Amino acid sequence: MKSLIMLVLLVLVAGLAFGSVYFSRYNETVRLREAINASWSQVDVAIQRRADLIPNLVETVKGYAAHEREVFEKVTQARAAAIGAKTVQEQGQAENMLTGALRTLFAVAENYPQLRASENFMQLQRDLTDTEDKIQAARRFYNTMVRDLNIRVQVFPSSVIANAFGFKTRDMFEIEEPAAREPVKVDFTR
Repeated sequence: MKSLIMLVLLVLVAGLAFGSVYFSRYNETVRLREAINASWSQVDVAIQRRADLIPNLVETVKGYAAHEREVFEKVTQARAAAIGAKTVQEQGQAENMLTGALRTLFAVAENYPQLRASENFMQLQRDLTDTEDKIQAARRFYNTMVRDLNIRVQVFPSSVIANAFGFKTRDMFEIEEPAAREPVKVDFTR
């Protein structure tokens, strides 16, 4: 009888230990998923802030370089694509396009010394630089959270729990073009 009680107690303790680990892993995975959602929101907020700055930047440059219509159209189209991106992959592609368009816009602006001296342009330059830094930091945090979740979804025993509850790996926010990996250069102090 004592051995039966001991066996039942042992099974009960083992079951409680397993359940504790099981629910702990589940809760940690949920926390990671929610951290990813929150960090993507931060990326989205920073990208929206940049998108809000771009029309002002375009209008400021237009005042000095009105004949550069094609450049302005490309920036406007790239901005629209960045705002309309629905997935991480679409956002990465839109970022590539927007970065290239902004580089072209800034290259055009270099040809206009009065523009570079404009206080409005200088403030937009500072705001854009600050926003680019925030986007970069938000991307890094997002990718760190995605990496952690992806490891948890793929490594045993967490993978058993993740699969049982439908957790999936997420995509990293990557920029494909090497030139687009560089921050947008906005220094016109030359």
